[in-house]
Amino acid sequence: MNGERLFLTEREEDKQEYLREMELALGAIVDAYRDGRAYVGMEPQKLAEFMAEDTILPNTGLGFDAALAKMKDKIIPYLVHPSSAAYTPHLHSPALMETLAADAVISAFNQSMDTWDQSPAATQTECEVIRTLCSLYGFDEKADGVFTSGGTDSNFEALLISRDLFCDKFGWNIRMNGLPDEFRKLRVYTSQISHFSVRKSMHLMGLGYNSVVLVPVDENFRMDAKALEKFVEDDIACGNIPFCAIATCGTTDFGTIDPIEEIHAICQKYGMRLHCDAAYGSALILSDNYRSRIAGISLADSLTVDFHKMFMLPISCSSMLLKNGDDFKYIAFHSNYLNREEDEEEGFTNLVGKSLQTTRRFDALKVWMSFQSRGRDGWAKLIDEVVKNSEYLYEKLDGMDGFETLVRSEISSVVFRVDGSNELNRSIRLGLLEKHGTVIGQTSAMGKTWLKCTILNPNITKEKIDWLLSEIIKTAKEVA
Repeated sequence: MNGERLFLTEREEDKQEYLREMELALGAIVDAYRDGRAYVGMEPQKLAEFMAEDTILPNTGLGFDAALAKMKDKIIPYLVHPSSAAYTPHLHSPALMETLAADAVISAFNQSMDTWDQSPAATQTECEVIRTLCSLYGFDEKADGVFTSGGTDSNFEALLISRDLFCDKFGWNIRMNGLPDEFRKLRVYTSQISHFSVRKSMHLMGLGYNSVVLVPVDENFRMDAKALEKFVEDDIACGNIPFCAIATCGTTDFGTIDPIEEIHAICQKYGMRLHCDAAYGSALILSDNYRSRIAGISLADSLTVDFHKMFMLPISCSSMLLKNGDDFKYIAFHSNYLNREEDEEEGFTNLVGKSLQTTRRFDALKVWMSFQSRGRDGWAKLIDEVVKNSEYLYEKLDGMDGFETLVRSEISSVVFRVDGSNELNRSIRLGLLEKHGTVIGQTSAMGKTWLKCTILNPNITKEKIDWLLSEIIKTAKEVA
Protein backbone atom coordinates (compact mmCIF):
# COMPACT_ATOMS: atom_id res chain seq x y z
CA MET A 1 0.00 0.00 0.00
CA ASN A 2 3.05 2.24 0.29
CA GLY A 3 2.70 5.22 -2.02
CA GLU A 4 -0.97 4.60 -2.72
CA ARG A 5 -3.14 7.65 -2.22
CA LEU A 6 -5.48 6.64 0.61
CA PHE A 7 -6.12 9.71 2.75
CA LEU A 8 -5.98 13.49 2.69
CA THR A 9 -2.60 14.25 4.29
CA GLU A 10 0.08 16.94 4.17
CA ARG A 11 1.57 15.30 1.06
CA GLU A 12 1.06 17.37 -2.09
CA GLU A 13 0.06 14.35 -4.17
CA ASP A 14 -2.67 13.48 -1.61
CA LYS A 15 -3.96 17.04 -1.66
CA GLN A 16 -4.16 17.07 -5.45
CA GLU A 17 -5.95 13.73 -5.58
CA TYR A 18 -8.45 14.93 -2.97
CA LEU A 19 -9.13 18.06 -5.00
CA ARG A 20 -9.51 16.01 -8.19
CA GLU A 21 -11.97 13.54 -6.64
CA MET A 22 -13.95 16.26 -4.91
CA GLU A 23 -14.17 18.25 -8.14
CA LEU A 24 -15.52 15.22 -10.00
CA ALA A 25 -17.99 14.42 -7.19
CA LEU A 26 -19.19 18.02 -7.02
CA GLY A 27 -19.62 18.01 -10.78
CA ALA A 28 -21.80 14.91 -10.54
CA ILE A 29 -23.94 16.57 -7.87
CA VAL A 30 -24.38 19.81 -9.79
CA ASP A 31 -25.18 17.97 -13.04
CA ALA A 32 -28.03 16.14 -11.30
CA TYR A 33 -29.95 19.41 -10.86
CA ARG A 34 -31.29 19.62 -14.40
CA ASP A 35 -34.98 20.31 -13.93
CA GLY A 36 -37.35 21.36 -11.18
CA ARG A 37 -38.85 17.98 -10.44
CA ALA A 38 -38.41 16.48 -7.00
CA TYR A 39 -38.10 12.90 -8.22
CA VAL A 40 -37.42 11.55 -11.69
CA GLY A 41 -36.79 7.92 -10.83
CA MET A 42 -38.50 4.57 -10.96
CA GLU A 43 -41.32 3.17 -8.87
CA PRO A 44 -40.25 1.15 -5.80
CA GLN A 45 -40.19 -2.40 -7.21
CA LYS A 46 -38.40 -1.45 -10.42
CA LEU A 47 -35.85 0.58 -8.50
CA ALA A 48 -35.18 -2.34 -6.14
CA GLU A 49 -34.62 -4.67 -9.09
CA PHE A 50 -32.36 -2.12 -10.81
CA MET A 51 -30.23 -1.70 -7.68
CA ALA A 52 -29.91 -5.47 -7.20
CA GLU A 53 -28.38 -6.00 -10.64
CA ASP A 54 -24.81 -5.19 -9.56
CA THR A 55 -22.45 -6.75 -7.04
CA ILE A 56 -21.87 -4.34 -4.17
CA LEU A 57 -18.48 -5.82 -3.26
CA PRO A 58 -16.60 -6.88 -6.43
CA ASN A 59 -13.54 -9.08 -6.10
CA THR A 60 -11.44 -6.44 -7.79
CA GLY A 61 -12.07 -2.78 -7.05
CA LEU A 62 -13.16 -0.48 -9.85
CA GLY A 63 -11.17 2.54 -8.71
CA PHE A 64 -12.61 5.94 -7.87
CA ASP A 65 -13.43 7.12 -11.38
CA ALA A 66 -15.32 4.00 -12.39
CA ALA A 67 -17.11 3.81 -9.03
CA LEU A 68 -18.17 7.44 -9.37
CA ALA A 69 -19.40 6.77 -12.90
CA LYS A 70 -21.51 3.90 -11.60
CA MET A 71 -22.85 6.13 -8.80
CA LYS A 72 -23.84 8.71 -11.44
CA ASP A 73 -25.71 5.98 -13.29
CA LYS A 74 -27.19 3.91 -10.48
CA ILE A 75 -27.82 6.19 -7.50
CA ILE A 76 -27.67 9.94 -8.04
CA PRO A 77 -30.48 10.10 -10.65
CA TYR A 78 -32.89 8.43 -8.24
CA LEU A 79 -32.34 10.66 -5.23
CA VAL A 80 -35.08 13.11 -4.26
CA HIS A 81 -34.38 16.85 -4.42
CA PRO A 82 -35.59 18.52 -1.20
CA SER A 83 -34.69 21.93 -2.64
CA SER A 84 -37.30 21.51 -5.40
CA ALA A 85 -40.52 23.51 -5.22
CA ALA A 86 -42.18 20.20 -6.04
CA TYR A 87 -41.00 18.61 -2.77
CA THR A 88 -43.19 19.28 0.28
CA PRO A 89 -44.04 15.92 1.90
CA HIS A 90 -42.22 15.75 5.23
CA LEU A 91 -40.16 17.59 7.80
CA HIS A 92 -37.26 17.16 5.40
CA SER A 93 -35.68 20.41 4.35
CA PRO A 94 -33.17 21.46 1.73
CA ALA A 95 -29.73 22.23 3.11
CA LEU A 96 -28.41 25.79 3.17
CA MET A 97 -25.45 26.18 0.86
CA GLU A 98 -22.96 27.36 3.48
CA THR A 99 -23.74 24.30 5.59
CA LEU A 100 -22.93 21.99 2.67
CA ALA A 101 -19.46 23.51 2.83
CA ALA A 102 -19.39 22.94 6.59
CA ASP A 103 -20.42 19.32 6.05
CA ALA A 104 -17.47 18.83 3.73
CA VAL A 105 -15.15 20.17 6.45
CA ILE A 106 -16.75 17.84 8.99
CA SER A 107 -16.17 14.82 6.76
CA ALA A 108 -12.64 15.78 5.74
CA PHE A 109 -11.35 16.22 9.29
CA ASN A 110 -13.50 13.41 10.78
CA GLN A 111 -13.38 14.65 14.37
CA SER A 112 -14.68 12.31 17.05
CA MET A 113 -16.76 14.27 19.54
CA ASP A 114 -16.20 12.08 22.57
CA THR A 115 -12.92 13.37 24.03
CA TRP A 116 -11.03 16.64 23.86
CA ASP A 117 -7.85 15.09 22.48
CA GLN A 118 -9.80 13.75 19.47
CA SER A 119 -11.54 17.06 18.75
CA PRO A 120 -10.05 20.08 20.58
CA ALA A 121 -11.42 22.97 18.50
CA ALA A 122 -14.58 21.01 17.67
CA THR A 123 -15.26 20.37 21.37
CA GLN A 124 -14.92 24.02 22.27
CA THR A 125 -17.04 25.07 19.30
CA GLU A 126 -19.85 22.73 20.34
CA CYS A 127 -19.68 24.09 23.90
CA GLU A 128 -20.00 27.68 22.62
CA VAL A 129 -22.84 26.82 20.24
CA ILE A 130 -24.68 25.05 23.06
CA ARG A 131 -24.15 28.06 25.33
CA THR A 132 -25.63 30.30 22.62
CA LEU A 133 -28.62 27.99 22.15
CA CYS A 134 -29.36 27.84 25.87
CA SER A 135 -29.40 31.63 26.02
CA LEU A 136 -31.51 31.84 22.86
CA TYR A 137 -34.23 29.70 24.44
CA GLY A 138 -34.25 31.58 27.73
CA PHE A 139 -32.15 29.24 29.88
CA ASP A 140 -29.63 30.73 32.31
CA GLU A 141 -25.95 29.95 32.89
CA LYS A 142 -26.75 26.69 34.73
CA ALA A 143 -28.07 25.19 31.49
CA ASP A 144 -26.16 22.85 29.21
CA GLY A 145 -26.79 20.62 26.23
CA VAL A 146 -25.39 18.21 23.70
CA PHE A 147 -25.71 17.49 20.00
CA THR A 148 -27.48 14.32 18.91
CA SER A 149 -28.32 12.56 15.65
CA GLY A 150 -31.95 13.75 15.58
CA GLY A 151 -35.15 14.51 17.46
CA THR A 152 -35.76 10.88 18.38
CA ASP A 153 -32.38 10.62 20.13
CA SER A 154 -32.87 14.02 21.79
CA ASN A 155 -36.28 13.04 23.13
CA PHE A 156 -34.96 9.69 24.34
CA GLU A 157 -32.04 11.21 26.23
CA ALA A 158 -34.25 13.87 27.83
CA LEU A 159 -36.83 11.32 28.97
CA LEU A 160 -34.16 8.94 30.25
CA ILE A 161 -32.67 11.70 32.40
CA SER A 162 -36.15 12.73 33.59
CA ARG A 163 -36.94 9.18 34.69
CA ASP A 164 -33.66 8.67 36.54
CA LEU A 165 -33.79 12.09 38.18
CA PHE A 166 -37.37 11.51 39.35
CA CYS A 167 -36.55 8.13 40.87
CA ASP A 168 -33.41 9.56 42.48
CA LYS A 169 -35.59 12.00 44.44
CA PHE A 170 -37.16 9.01 46.13
CA GLY A 171 -33.84 7.36 46.92
CA TRP A 172 -33.70 4.90 44.04
CA ASN A 173 -30.59 4.83 41.82
CA ILE A 174 -31.62 3.29 38.50
CA ARG A 175 -28.10 3.30 37.13
CA MET A 176 -26.95 1.00 39.94
CA ASN A 177 -30.09 -0.95 40.73
CA GLY A 178 -32.14 -1.04 37.55
CA LEU A 179 -35.83 -0.26 37.51
CA PRO A 180 -37.62 0.05 40.86
CA ASP A 181 -40.31 -2.42 41.85
CA GLU A 182 -42.91 0.25 41.09
CA PHE A 183 -41.71 0.80 37.52
CA ARG A 184 -45.01 -0.38 36.02
CA LYS A 185 -46.70 2.54 37.78
CA LEU A 186 -44.53 5.27 36.21
CA ARG A 187 -46.47 7.46 33.77
CA VAL A 188 -45.53 10.01 31.10
CA TYR A 189 -48.08 12.24 29.34
CA THR A 190 -48.11 13.41 25.75
CA SER A 191 -50.73 14.36 23.20
CA GLN A 192 -52.33 11.69 21.06
CA ILE A 193 -50.72 13.24 17.95
CA SER A 194 -47.22 13.65 19.39
CA HIS A 195 -44.15 12.08 17.81
CA PHE A 196 -43.84 8.29 18.00
CA SER A 197 -40.43 8.67 19.67
CA VAL A 198 -42.14 9.15 23.05
CA ARG A 199 -43.59 5.65 22.99
CA LYS A 200 -40.43 4.27 21.41
CA SER A 201 -38.39 5.82 24.23
CA MET A 202 -40.60 4.26 26.89
CA HIS A 203 -40.17 0.88 25.23
CA LEU A 204 -36.37 1.22 25.14
CA MET A 205 -36.37 2.38 28.78
CA GLY A 206 -38.18 -0.76 29.87
CA LEU A 207 -41.40 1.04 30.84
CA GLY A 208 -43.38 0.02 27.76
CA TYR A 209 -46.07 1.67 25.69
CA ASN A 210 -48.57 1.32 28.53
CA SER A 211 -46.62 3.87 30.56
CA VAL A 212 -47.51 6.54 27.97
CA VAL A 213 -50.81 8.31 28.53
CA LEU A 214 -52.06 9.79 25.26
CA VAL A 215 -53.92 12.99 26.04
CA PRO A 216 -56.71 14.12 23.67
CA VAL A 217 -56.31 17.26 21.60
CA ASP A 218 -58.74 20.15 21.28
CA GLU A 219 -60.41 21.43 18.11
CA ASN A 220 -57.11 23.11 17.15
CA PHE A 221 -55.15 19.84 17.53
CA ARG A 222 -53.32 21.06 20.63
CA MET A 223 -53.06 19.04 23.83
CA ASP A 224 -56.16 19.57 25.99
CA ALA A 225 -54.65 20.82 29.28
CA LYS A 226 -57.84 20.12 31.25
CA ALA A 227 -57.82 16.53 30.01
CA LEU A 228 -54.16 16.26 30.98
CA GLU A 229 -54.86 17.30 34.56
CA LYS A 230 -57.78 14.88 34.79
CA PHE A 231 -55.56 12.00 33.59
CA VAL A 232 -52.88 12.91 36.13
CA GLU A 233 -55.40 13.09 38.98
CA ASP A 234 -56.96 9.77 37.98
CA ASP A 235 -53.55 8.10 37.79
CA ILE A 236 -52.55 9.36 41.23
CA ALA A 237 -55.87 8.16 42.65
CA CYS A 238 -55.27 4.62 41.39
CA GLY A 239 -51.66 4.49 42.61
CA ASN A 240 -49.76 5.32 39.46
CA ILE A 241 -46.79 7.70 39.51
CA PRO A 242 -46.73 10.63 37.03
CA PHE A 243 -43.18 11.82 36.38
CA CYS A 244 -43.11 13.76 33.09
CA ALA A 245 -45.26 15.57 30.53
CA ILE A 246 -44.20 16.37 26.97
CA ALA A 247 -45.37 19.54 25.23
CA THR A 248 -44.99 19.41 21.46
CA CYS A 249 -43.97 22.63 19.69
CA GLY A 250 -44.97 21.65 16.19
CA THR A 251 -46.74 18.35 15.73
CA THR A 252 -45.37 16.31 12.85
CA ASP A 253 -48.57 16.17 10.84
CA PHE A 254 -50.32 19.43 11.68
CA GLY A 255 -47.68 21.88 12.85
CA THR A 256 -49.70 22.72 15.96
CA ILE A 257 -48.19 23.89 19.26
CA ASP A 258 -49.30 22.64 22.66
CA PRO A 259 -50.15 25.18 25.41
CA ILE A 260 -46.75 25.10 27.12
CA GLU A 261 -47.58 27.46 29.97
CA GLU A 262 -50.72 25.54 30.97
CA ILE A 263 -48.89 22.22 30.82
CA HIS A 264 -46.03 23.67 32.89
CA ALA A 265 -48.47 24.81 35.59
CA ILE A 266 -49.84 21.25 35.84
CA CYS A 267 -46.31 19.84 36.02
CA GLN A 268 -45.48 22.23 38.84
CA LYS A 269 -48.66 21.34 40.72
CA TYR A 270 -48.03 17.58 40.60
CA GLY A 271 -44.23 17.48 40.78
CA MET A 272 -43.58 16.38 37.20
CA ARG A 273 -40.82 17.25 34.76
CA LEU A 274 -41.68 19.16 31.59
CA HIS A 275 -39.97 18.20 28.36
CA CYS A 276 -40.61 20.26 25.25
CA ASP A 277 -40.30 18.50 21.92
CA ALA A 278 -39.59 21.50 19.70
CA ALA A 279 -37.84 19.55 16.95
CA TYR A 280 -40.04 21.29 14.39
CA GLY A 281 -41.08 24.60 15.91
CA SER A 282 -37.85 25.62 17.67
CA ALA A 283 -36.74 27.72 14.67
CA LEU A 284 -39.56 30.20 15.37
CA ILE A 285 -37.38 31.62 18.13
CA LEU A 286 -35.44 33.52 15.44
CA SER A 287 -38.54 35.23 14.04
CA ASP A 288 -39.66 38.58 15.41
CA ASN A 289 -43.12 38.00 13.93
CA TYR A 290 -43.76 34.42 15.04
CA ARG A 291 -41.61 33.92 18.17
CA SER A 292 -44.65 34.45 20.40
CA ARG A 293 -46.15 31.20 19.10
CA ILE A 294 -43.66 29.26 21.24
CA ALA A 295 -44.00 31.51 24.29
CA GLY A 296 -43.24 29.58 27.45
CA ILE A 297 -40.56 27.38 25.90
CA SER A 298 -38.07 28.57 28.53
CA LEU A 299 -40.26 26.90 31.19
CA ALA A 300 -39.22 23.44 30.01
CA ASP A 301 -36.79 21.34 32.06
CA SER A 302 -35.44 19.90 28.82
CA LEU A 303 -35.79 20.85 25.19
CA THR A 304 -35.35 19.16 21.82
CA VAL A 305 -34.11 21.42 19.01
CA ASP A 306 -33.69 19.94 15.52
CA PHE A 307 -31.56 21.66 12.90
CA HIS A 308 -32.33 19.41 9.93
CA LYS A 309 -35.97 20.50 9.83
CA MET A 310 -36.97 24.17 9.80
CA PHE A 311 -33.37 25.28 10.38
CA MET A 312 -32.54 23.84 6.94
CA LEU A 313 -29.24 22.15 7.81
CA PRO A 314 -27.89 18.87 6.42
CA ILE A 315 -28.89 15.64 8.17
CA SER A 316 -28.01 14.79 10.87
CA CYS A 317 -28.11 17.67 13.29
CA SER A 318 -30.08 18.01 16.52
CA SER A 319 -29.55 19.01 20.13
CA MET A 320 -30.98 18.37 23.56
CA LEU A 321 -30.83 21.21 26.08
CA LEU A 322 -31.16 20.88 29.86
CA LYS A 323 -32.23 23.77 32.07
CA ASN A 324 -29.92 22.36 34.74
CA GLY A 325 -26.72 21.02 33.19
CA ASP A 326 -25.94 19.09 36.38
CA ASP A 327 -28.69 16.66 35.34
CA PHE A 328 -26.26 15.13 32.84
CA LYS A 329 -24.79 13.27 35.81
CA TYR A 330 -27.55 10.68 35.39
CA ILE A 331 -25.99 9.40 32.17
CA ALA A 332 -22.32 10.23 32.79
CA PHE A 333 -19.79 7.41 32.70
CA HIS A 334 -16.00 7.48 33.06
CA SER A 335 -13.68 5.08 31.32
CA ASN A 336 -9.95 4.85 32.01
CA TYR A 337 -9.12 4.59 28.32
CA LEU A 338 -11.34 7.47 27.24
CA ASN A 339 -12.57 10.15 29.64
CA ARG A 340 -10.66 9.75 32.88
CA GLU A 341 -11.95 11.78 35.82
CA GLU A 342 -8.53 13.35 36.31
CA ASP A 343 -8.76 14.78 32.77
CA GLU A 344 -11.77 16.81 33.80
CA GLU A 345 -9.98 17.95 36.95
CA GLU A 346 -7.17 19.22 34.71
CA GLY A 347 -9.61 21.24 32.59
CA PHE A 348 -10.25 18.92 29.64
CA THR A 349 -13.82 18.89 28.34
CA ASN A 350 -14.85 15.38 27.33
CA LEU A 351 -18.32 15.52 25.79
CA VAL A 352 -18.92 11.77 25.92
CA GLY A 353 -20.21 12.26 29.48
CA LYS A 354 -23.19 14.21 28.11
CA SER A 355 -24.06 11.89 25.25
CA LEU A 356 -25.68 8.50 24.78
CA GLN A 357 -23.35 8.09 21.80
CA THR A 358 -19.61 7.68 22.05
CA THR A 359 -18.38 8.62 18.61
CA ARG A 360 -20.28 11.59 17.15
CA ARG A 361 -19.82 13.91 14.18
CA PHE A 362 -18.94 17.57 14.59
CA ASP A 363 -22.50 18.64 13.70
CA ALA A 364 -22.27 21.83 15.73
CA LEU A 365 -20.09 23.29 12.96
CA LYS A 366 -23.13 23.42 10.66
CA VAL A 367 -25.02 25.53 13.21
CA TRP A 368 -21.96 27.72 13.76
CA MET A 369 -21.55 28.25 10.02
CA SER A 370 -25.20 29.10 9.39
CA PHE A 371 -25.40 31.48 12.36
CA GLN A 372 -22.19 33.22 11.32
CA SER A 373 -23.24 33.45 7.68
CA ARG A 374 -26.85 34.57 8.14
CA GLY A 375 -26.94 36.35 11.48
CA ARG A 376 -30.17 37.00 13.38
CA ASP A 377 -31.59 39.24 10.66
CA GLY A 378 -30.93 36.78 7.87
CA TRP A 379 -32.43 33.93 9.83
CA ALA A 380 -35.52 35.98 10.71
CA LYS A 381 -36.15 36.61 7.00
CA LEU A 382 -35.85 32.92 6.16
CA ILE A 383 -38.23 31.78 8.90
CA ASP A 384 -40.77 34.52 8.17
CA GLU A 385 -40.77 33.65 4.46
CA VAL A 386 -41.46 29.98 5.14
CA VAL A 387 -44.33 30.68 7.56
CA LYS A 388 -45.89 33.39 5.37
CA ASN A 389 -45.85 31.17 2.30
CA SER A 390 -47.46 28.28 4.16
CA GLU A 391 -50.18 30.65 5.38
CA TYR A 392 -50.73 31.69 1.77
CA LEU A 393 -51.19 28.06 0.73
CA TYR A 394 -53.66 27.45 3.56
CA GLU A 395 -55.71 30.52 2.66
CA LYS A 396 -55.82 29.48 -1.01
CA LEU A 397 -56.99 25.96 -0.18
CA ASP A 398 -59.45 27.10 2.48
CA GLY A 399 -61.15 29.40 0.00
CA MET A 400 -61.29 27.04 -3.00
CA ASP A 401 -64.20 24.89 -4.04
CA GLY A 402 -63.39 21.21 -4.17
CA PHE A 403 -60.92 21.28 -1.26
CA GLU A 404 -61.25 20.71 2.47
CA THR A 405 -58.75 21.96 5.06
CA LEU A 406 -58.32 20.42 8.49
CA VAL A 407 -56.59 22.89 10.81
CA ARG A 408 -54.61 26.10 10.48
CA SER A 409 -50.95 25.32 11.05
CA GLU A 410 -48.99 27.42 13.51
CA ILE A 411 -45.77 26.74 11.63
CA SER A 412 -45.63 25.54 8.04
CA SER A 413 -47.62 22.32 7.56
CA VAL A 414 -50.83 22.50 5.51
CA VAL A 415 -53.17 19.50 5.68
CA PHE A 416 -55.98 19.28 3.13
CA ARG A 417 -57.89 16.91 0.87
CA VAL A 418 -59.71 16.95 -2.42
CA ASP A 419 -63.45 16.42 -2.10
CA GLY A 420 -64.05 12.75 -2.75
CA SER A 421 -63.02 9.34 -1.50
CA ASN A 422 -59.96 8.33 0.47
CA GLU A 423 -58.85 6.30 -2.54
CA LEU A 424 -59.03 9.41 -4.75
CA ASN A 425 -56.71 11.33 -2.42
CA ARG A 426 -54.25 8.44 -2.20
CA SER A 427 -54.28 8.24 -6.00
CA ILE A 428 -53.57 11.97 -6.28
CA ARG A 429 -50.41 11.64 -4.19
CA LEU A 430 -49.17 8.63 -6.19
CA GLY A 431 -50.11 10.28 -9.49
CA LEU A 432 -48.16 13.42 -8.59
CA LEU A 433 -45.12 11.28 -7.78
CA GLU A 434 -45.21 8.88 -10.72
CA LYS A 435 -46.41 11.20 -13.51
CA HIS A 436 -45.06 14.59 -12.56
CA GLY A 437 -42.16 14.01 -10.18
CA THR A 438 -43.98 16.04 -7.51
CA VAL A 439 -43.78 14.76 -3.92
CA ILE A 440 -46.38 15.67 -1.29
CA GLY A 441 -47.29 13.93 1.97
CA GLN A 442 -50.22 11.87 3.15
CA THR A 443 -51.74 11.27 6.59
CA SER A 444 -54.96 10.13 8.24
CA ALA A 445 -57.31 11.92 10.63
CA MET A 446 -60.94 11.46 11.61
CA GLY A 447 -61.31 8.42 9.35
CA LYS A 448 -60.20 10.29 6.25
CA THR A 449 -57.09 10.34 4.09
CA TRP A 450 -55.51 13.78 3.92
CA LEU A 451 -52.78 15.27 1.77
CA LYS A 452 -50.05 17.39 3.28
CA CYS A 453 -47.60 20.03 2.15
CA THR A 454 -44.85 20.92 4.62
CA ILE A 455 -43.07 24.05 3.47
CA LEU A 456 -39.51 24.29 4.76
CA ASN A 457 -38.04 25.97 1.70
CA PRO A 458 -38.08 29.79 1.54
CA ASN A 459 -37.73 29.56 -2.26
CA ILE A 460 -41.24 28.12 -2.49
CA THR A 461 -42.82 31.46 -3.29
CA LYS A 462 -46.48 32.36 -3.80
CA GLU A 463 -45.99 31.85 -7.56
CA LYS A 464 -44.60 28.37 -7.03
CA ILE A 465 -47.41 27.57 -4.62
CA ASP A 466 -49.91 28.54 -7.32
CA TRP A 467 -48.06 26.19 -9.69
CA LEU A 468 -48.14 23.38 -7.09
CA LEU A 469 -51.91 23.81 -6.67
CA SER A 470 -52.38 23.63 -10.43
CA GLU A 471 -50.40 20.37 -10.44
CA ILE A 472 -52.66 18.94 -7.72
CA ILE A 473 -55.83 19.99 -9.55
CA LYS A 474 -54.54 18.57 -12.85
CA THR A 475 -53.60 15.27 -11.25
CA ALA A 476 -56.96 15.02 -9.46
CA LYS A 477 -58.68 15.17 -12.85
CA GLU A 478 -56.28 12.61 -14.31
CA VAL A 479 -56.86 9.98 -11.62
CA ALA A 480 -60.57 10.60 -10.94
